[in-house]
Amino acid sequence: LIAIAVFCLISIAIKSVWTPMPQGLKSLPGPWGYPFIGNMLDLGQNPHLSLTQMSQKYGDVMKIRIGMRPVVVLSGLETIKQALVRQGGDFMGRPDLFSSRHVSGGDSLAFGTDSGEVWQMHRKLVQSALKSFTASPSPDSSSTCLLEEHVSKEASYLVVKLQQVMLEKKSLDPYRYLVVSVANVICAICFGKRYSHDDEELLSIVNASEEFVEYASSGNPADYIPALQYLPSPNMQKFKAINRRFTTFLQKIVHEHYESFNKDSIRNITDSLIDQSKENTKLQLSSEKVVNLVNDIFGAGFDTVTTALSWCLMYLVVYSETQKKIQEEIG
Repeated sequence: LIAIAVFCLISIAIKSVWTPMPQGLKSLPGPWGYPFIGNMLDLGQNPHLSLTQMSQKYGDVMKIRIGMRPVVVLSGLETIKQALVRQGGDFMGRPDLFSSRHVSGGDSLAFGTDSGEVWQMHRKLVQSALKSFTASPSPDSSSTCLLEEHVSKEASYLVVKLQQVMLEKKSLDPYRYLVVSVANVICAICFGKRYSHDDEELLSIVNASEEFVEYASSGNPADYIPALQYLPSPNMQKFKAINRRFTTFLQKIVHEHYESFNKDSIRNITDSLIDQSKENTKLQLSSEKVVNLVNDIFGAGFDTVTTALSWCLMYLVVYSETQKKIQEEIG
């Protein structure tokens, strides 16, 4: 039994460091790694610097292993442009990560592995809906488009809220108020609805979004060492719970839109997706898929937009003369 166990461990170790190449293809250059963990130790505390050093030795196209997964690393502007622009269709897929299977039930545009014809139709549908409810002319004559109208209204609410908090507390962390305002703009586009800054339901989803980003950025070892997915993981259970909260929240809103849907009055992105699901059977757009697409749109802008705005505010605090220039331009 001991001999069998040792043989199995050696076999797994060999498999973890040796990935067979399809016939006719050459193996990419790259550093040898350790069994099970691959090149994780080589990456160190600053992976971007470590990868830059490796690329100087192995070239702009190299292979490393993170855990037991082979990963192709591209360096250099021309190489990246070749892959993502000129051969974008070949590189549009996503890896089959254990964590990703729990985002929208593994049926997410952003995290799912599918990149086939139906996926491309769904992507075009979402892009079209976004364009319709952001770039379209606004009924408000003071705004050039719908997105500007939503942002302008929410910015006014935000300024009032910040002034109120400053009067009461004499100091504030703007991030919390920025993220709620960003969420409200997304809600206006997706659902035609605005929430109060103190709304418990919205705050719960905002908190869930922050927890999602924190989990995703910290990484899940089971994504790279698949055997770990069978071990108990409190973090993974928490991640699943976060995704269930998103799904439950959006299922409720999408259901309300189905109930009040009027083909002659398309109010927002959710209505637009429902309309397409009824009109175009080729899209294979079930009610569950509508929820998943809304989830992709809803979750995409939270962290990126809020982080960008937070940095803008910090720079404006440091460079007060720029504040004055902006105020003069707006005025």
